[in-house]
Amino acid sequence: MIRSWLSGLGLSALTLSAPMSPHNHVLCSGFVPKNDLQIPISAHQVGGVTKADYDAVLDAIEKHYAPIAQSQGGYLQLNRLWNDGSVNASAERRGRTWVLNMYGGLARHPIMTKDGFLMVACHEMGHHIGGAPKIAGWFGSDWASNEGAADYFATLRCMRELMPDQENERFVRENAIDPVVRRRCEELFNTQAEENLCMREGTAGMIGGLMFQTLRNEPTAPKFDTPDSSVVNRTYDDHPATQCRLDTYFQGALCVHDRNVDLSDSNPNQGTCSEANGQREGLRPRCWFKP
Repeated sequence: MIRSWLSGLGLSALTLSAPMSPHNHVLCSGFVPKNDLQIPISAHQVGGVTKADYDAVLDAIEKHYAPIAQSQGGYLQLNRLWNDGSVNASAERRGRTWVLNMYGGLARHPIMTKDGFLMVACHEMGHHIGGAPKIAGWFGSDWASNEGAADYFATLRCMRELMPDQENERFVRENAIDPVVRRRCEELFNTQAEENLCMREGTAGMIGGLMFQTLRNEPTAPKFDTPDSSVVNRTYDDHPATQCRLDTYFQGALCVHDRNVDLSDSNPNQGTCSEANGQREGLRPRCWFKP
């Protein structure tokens, strides 16, 4: 969701006092719903992401996407807010600067894993580079891909670029894979490497789904075999429902497409899986996307 900078979540005092201008467009709603939860460094708990893994994820994002931002006339700035206990993440544009705000509290949440945190960072990167559908902001700015598009981008492109084959093979060997995920990945992909990547992405998607469920205090956990059956009349730009978000991550992982084809800021069918392209798998779910 795009809101004014006055309603920003967890942004610094400097951010909140900055004058609003045509060159200052802030995406404020965050990766998860607005919440007051704080997980400070001093919290002792089981689970969560270590500082080393937190930095490793952001190093990988920066290495891959900083040159892409530069090629589009921008500069990628990763704000590594490890000391901040806020359980969220966000993206913003400041002139030509593409900003990711990555809070330590989210990384320290007991549900979070390294792959889950990578998915969060990929989602935030997706607001900058995830293509259509976009959402209009202040002064007619439409720099940001909407929430569903950012979710789809995370598994459609970003995680695929940053998850090496050897790590994927080890992950599948050492972790329990949901049988629905395994079956669907094996049905759609032709090589073991592609299947492993798909299964690892699907597993990360569930981490995101469980985070949304927990922070929304929902009694029912999302599942891979209970896709959201709702159909929107027009594309929904805000955070989709929990099951719908899991469906989006999973469909992005299942999309068989050419990653060399750039995503488009105006054509949602370019570089994606869509019915317009003659595809029936890996589609953006109708629970938020209207073709």
